[in-house]
Amino acid sequence: MVPYPAQSHMNLLLQFSHVVSSYDIPVHYVGSALDNSQVKSRSSNPLHDLTKIHFHDFPISLSPDTSPPNTTTSSKTNCNSEHQVRRTEVSTHLHGPVTALLRSLSPTARRLVVVYDSLMASVVQDVVSLPNAEAYSFHSISVFAGLAFRREALEPRDNNIIPINDLPSVESCFPSAVVRNFIASQVRLSHFKAGELHNTCRAIEGSFIDQILSERKMWAVGPLHLMTIYKELIKDQDKWLLEWLDQQEPNSVLYISFGTIFTFSDEDIKEIALGLDQSGVKFIWVLRDADKVNSLSNEEARRPHLPDGFEKRMRGMGLVVREWVPQVKILAHTSIGGFMSHCGWNSCMESISMGVPIAACPMQSDQPMNALLITEVLKVGVSVREWRQRDELVTSSMISEAVRKLMASDEGEGMRKTAAEMGEKVKRSVAEGGGCRLEWDSFIAHITR
Repeated sequence: MVPYPAQSHMNLLLQFSHVVSSYDIPVHYVGSALDNSQVKSRSSNPLHDLTKIHFHDFPISLSPDTSPPNTTTSSKTNCNSEHQVRRTEVSTHLHGPVTALLRSLSPTARRLVVVYDSLMASVVQDVVSLPNAEAYSFHSISVFAGLAFRREALEPRDNNIIPINDLPSVESCFPSAVVRNFIASQVRLSHFKAGELHNTCRAIEGSFIDQILSERKMWAVGPLHLMTIYKELIKDQDKWLLEWLDQQEPNSVLYISFGTIFTFSDEDIKEIALGLDQSGVKFIWVLRDADKVNSLSNEEARRPHLPDGFEKRMRGMGLVVREWVPQVKILAHTSIGGFMSHCGWNSCMESISMGVPIAACPMQSDQPMNALLITEVLKVGVSVREWRQRDELVTSSMISEAVRKLMASDEGEGMRKTAAEMGEKVKRSVAEGGGCRLEWDSFIAHITR
């Protein structure tokens, strides 16, 4: 397994590693020492499960003088391009070590199967030189987003495939030309792949999956997070969150998190805080600094600043958490009635599978497309702001209006009902004999043929 060095991508391939390992197939997980340490520390799997995976920790990092500091992401600029650029640069350093590893493993295996993140094609491109190896790209974005980007960038509009006319442009989703060129290069290099894996399922993206299947070999192996939720350990520092949720009414609490790569400005944080205050809705807000890219940086994490007196004033109404939290466990709690999210695909899948509707506030990359899928196609969410407003500040009135609509209106209740029905279908898909399990079986049967 060769993941792209970003938390959400690493999580998915670690979860898929456990799926493959459960079929008694040896699995090797490849990454930098820093990334592997991080993904293991945040894993929901017990330690004895992690020991079934062979981790290869390559000592790769950038020198301090070439790595920019963590820059603050403003909602008015919609993305931290430096963070994305640095991740693409880190990934290029893995090519040599991964090639050497594949060549050492090839003589010991009847067939060497390489599952690589779709953004890591350049790292595993030498797989073509090994006579007993084959490679499969793993896609961490929604099938809808993939089709939408392809339609917007390359093909004439086809409303039968994507039922939305005004899609965000690729340039608006990926403002950095360096990042766009990197993605394009990985797509071009993927000609050697024998098939594709996608973290999705028919209960959510059935018609879009059919479109991919009509063109090439693929398996919809998601939602992978449900494979490990029943094993999830509750750490002492997380118990108080769940105990607080136990005391709240069903569907009364809004969960707020914007992923691991965004560090908001104090101005943004103030508007979110004021909006939550104005909404009168209970909440759990995960407010933490972005993950660092460079392990050699001496920069200390910035502590996001809340308006004076906010936490004291919200006592009893809301919690502000500044550490990593068990997101799936929180979303699964009966007290959670909504999720304000950046609409990363992992978060969308986790929310839908738990029957929780979304207040969509996309920032970059595939998130604007995912937000459209959530709000316009699946009808299980509301927009905090439209993508055409991405250069504007997300104001407190936008926050409070979206929160009230999601949490305290008939329309929001309808979305909750739709999300709950969809969540039940998703859960059934990972049960024995369900669609997701059949996809796993099909892929394993294919690679062990």
